[in-house]
Amino acid sequence: MIFITGDTHIPIDIHKLSSKRFPQQKSMTKDDHLIICGDFGGVWDGSREEKYWIKWLENKNFTTLFVDGNHENFDILNDLPLEDLGGEKVHRIGDGIYHLMRGRIYKIEDQTFFTFGGASSHDKKFRTEGKNWWRAEMPNLKEFDLARKNLYEHDFQIDYVITHTAPETIQDMIASEYEKNELTKFLDEVRMQTCYKKWFFGHYHKDIRVTEKDIAVFDSIIEL
Repeated sequence: MIFITGDTHIPIDIHKLSSKRFPQQKSMTKDDHLIICGDFGGVWDGSREEKYWIKWLENKNFTTLFVDGNHENFDILNDLPLEDLGGEKVHRIGDGIYHLMRGRIYKIEDQTFFTFGGASSHDKKFRTEGKNWWRAEMPNLKEFDLARKNLYEHDFQIDYVITHTAPETIQDMIASEYEKNELTKFLDEVRMQTCYKKWFFGHYHKDIRVTEKDIAVFDSIIEL
């Protein structure tokens, strides 16, 4: 089984993964996966509370995967050990908790997933660089190039796309006040060139099926 949900912002919105709100987990195993569409929040400051929630997730009956959002500590995240999962590299957060990296294509339960995290923080003017905001929230040219290379090698045929922010044309439909930038434009390029079944994204704190294929998730937990 594979489930998709939105931002968890540990500890603020992680409660959606409780057994009461997500009862399907009772019949899951570590061979099943839950994918979070960015703003995981569990790699932040190494606090006692953060460690508690990581341990809580480690004890769950599923494997947790996430793309990065804009509210992650990238200094810590990008320095974590690398492991192999689904034919690609991931950052290991804990037992059964992994970061799906930008521009990669993973094979999970016989389905292909193109992943590309990151977004521009609309509140960055109120944040302090290196404390609660990092420039690496936005991709670099190397990550864009890797994504294009991997999509080309897969003939632009992907089962699912997982991002934090939405492609620009989709963003305009649900949150036109959000910033347009090189990432939203790049994701538009991916959307136009790629054949995919569904595209899931977080970031906007909304649960909306924008089109038949493009879906914003926050509180909802969707089974593929």
